[in-house]
Amino acid sequence: MHRILHVVGRMNRAGAETMLMNLYRKLDRTRYQFDFLYFTDEHCDYDDEIKSLGGRIFRVSGKNPLSRTWATYKLFKNEKTFYAIQCHQMFSNAFHLLAGYHGGIEMRIAHSHNTSDANSNKLIGKIYHSISKKLISKYATHFIACGDIAGKFLFPKEENVTFLPNAIDLSAFITETRINRQVVFNNKDIDENTIVITQIGRLSPVKNHRFTLKLAEYLKSKNFNFHLAIVGSGHLDQELRELVEKLNLEKQVTLYGTRSDIATILKNSSMMIMPSLFEGFPVVLVESQACGTPSLISSNISPEVDLKMGLIEFCDLNDDLENWFKKINSISKQPKVEATTREKILSEKGFNIDLSVKKLETFYGKK
Repeated sequence: MHRILHVVGRMNRAGAETMLMNLYRKLDRTRYQFDFLYFTDEHCDYDDEIKSLGGRIFRVSGKNPLSRTWATYKLFKNEKTFYAIQCHQMFSNAFHLLAGYHGGIEMRIAHSHNTSDANSNKLIGKIYHSISKKLISKYATHFIACGDIAGKFLFPKEENVTFLPNAIDLSAFITETRINRQVVFNNKDIDENTIVITQIGRLSPVKNHRFTLKLAEYLKSKNFNFHLAIVGSGHLDQELRELVEKLNLEKQVTLYGTRSDIATILKNSSMMIMPSLFEGFPVVLVESQACGTPSLISSNISPEVDLKMGLIEFCDLNDDLENWFKKINSISKQPKVEATTREKILSEKGFNIDLSVKKLETFYGKK
């Protein structure tokens, strides 16, 4: 049995982390076992499940990238059980791969989950990105990306990149489980005519929740019958709650924190919204399309996320709020896509976790 160490920083409920857990649950653990490297002492959402599946969690501390790299190097020198390391932290992968190289790890995998970065247009960011890409190219032995654009973003000069879609357990999302929405969203004011708009993701600037709340304020001014469900946790939690109060949206907006019943939430939402400043290939957009739940997303997000089921609509963040409102009104009325159609398309495009985990196991076998 070979142990793969995933360098992730932490394992809370977020896109790349959820993708990893989807794979881990289906992995043939008699052949391969996942371990995880954290850069935090916090207890994370998936810790208990990781341990129940036989995984180990290693924690490395350090005040800056250099001290963390040195601590990671010492871990690799002292812990001889790793068959491979798989790094998921975009440009920081350069440091972890460097530590892996000098620590004697033979199989060093760089995994790209993003198509852009907030610092890409700043001079210091461009310099850092250029150096990181060169180090990643030099010290990684294998390359994985969630899609073509993500691969070209982090590995612009690499030709041998394996594409591993952000696959999900289709059985959990395809089947219909419409239940009482007042129970799902813990809100007795939601009726059968209420348009439930859901935003799922960590509460951080890149997810652009402030825009969502400004849009909610506009929808309220139009007397639109809606409820906005914000699902996720993060350091902006208190700031967003204060903004909800400031905009007098307490009756229209609820922050639910972290939820484990994402499939149920999506199936009982009228639509999803994602006005992110940038994204890679969000797992939740695969999940929403599997559920047949339409989404309105910013045009900053990779067009690859549209799996051609008529469930994704793009809108520019520079457009006026009236245009966003019109699209929300239109999307909320569109008919459902049949479950059999959704399952067929997702499987054909490689988003079936059963197929994806077999591909990954074959990949590991090519060391």
